[in-house]
Amino acid sequence: MLERKRKILNNFLGRSYKSNEEYLYKCPKCGHHKRKLSVNFDKNVFKCWICDYSGKNIFYLVRSHGSHADKQDWKKVANIVDFSEQEKEIQKIEVELPKEFITLTGKHISPLSIPARKYLADRGITEEQIVWWKMGYCPDGKYANRIVVPSFDMDGELTYFISRSYDNNWIKYLNPPAEKDFIFNELYLDWNKDITIVEGVFDAVAVGNAIPLLGSTIKEDSYIFQTIVEKCDTLYFALDADAAAKEDKIINLFMSYGIECYKIDTTGFDDVGEMNKATYRERKENAELLSFGNYLERLLYQ
Repeated sequence: MLERKRKILNNFLGRSYKSNEEYLYKCPKCGHHKRKLSVNFDKNVFKCWICDYSGKNIFYLVRSHGSHADKQDWKKVANIVDFSEQEKEIQKIEVELPKEFITLTGKHISPLSIPARKYLADRGITEEQIVWWKMGYCPDGKYANRIVVPSFDMDGELTYFISRSYDNNWIKYLNPPAEKDFIFNELYLDWNKDITIVEGVFDAVAVGNAIPLLGSTIKEDSYIFQTIVEKCDTLYFALDADAAAKEDKIINLFMSYGIECYKIDTTGFDDVGEMNKATYRERKENAELLSFGNYLERLLYQ
């Protein structure tokens, strides 16, 4: 395995020589004429002793400087699941919308829908957003007095839905018992634009072009993580203020794969969904670009 990994790096970094437990290459960042980029395959780290270019995952080097073939070869050698080329290995649980589901996107406005519409209006959700997200409600049944937001995969198939009470029920969310390793409404994501990681679906509605975590974290071998790494170079994070520990863990994981991570300041709000568009836009424009250096410094002074 070591020789296969070295061969991949040799394809775009040139030949190396061994020094103790590390292999030295020419640095692709600073271009120093001597081989000062130290790569430790056992520890899966690298560092340039001239420009301090470093990372906690060698895949960052491959992803940033290698060819598409190099990246695919590295994934095979390092056992990184490539969900773009094979069927998702996700527990298949059939999901159906509640039989009581009534769409809010139609022209006819039922009197029964008025409380649901008022709840959405109070949250600042527009008619355009209701139509885009295919929102509906249930007037009775198991999901009575709840807004229902469905999720569709890239094939347009229903994968999940969330239901949020609008009548002060103590159980705010009541969702189906299905696997959560999917990207909520992946069908509507534009991977060519900025992607923001948020906590819940209504945060994603407010932000636009966002991936809600639905209360979960992101694991390295998950479909969510591997798809984002495959398709994104940059991510914005706007998780709830009380999810700092989870957010730090997720940011650290993505940075180790060479993703540029920006932290959006959400202080003063319970979640990003409470912000108006102007406030969110301003805070996104002023988002902090995190490096391993300032990321660790931020953790020390939290």
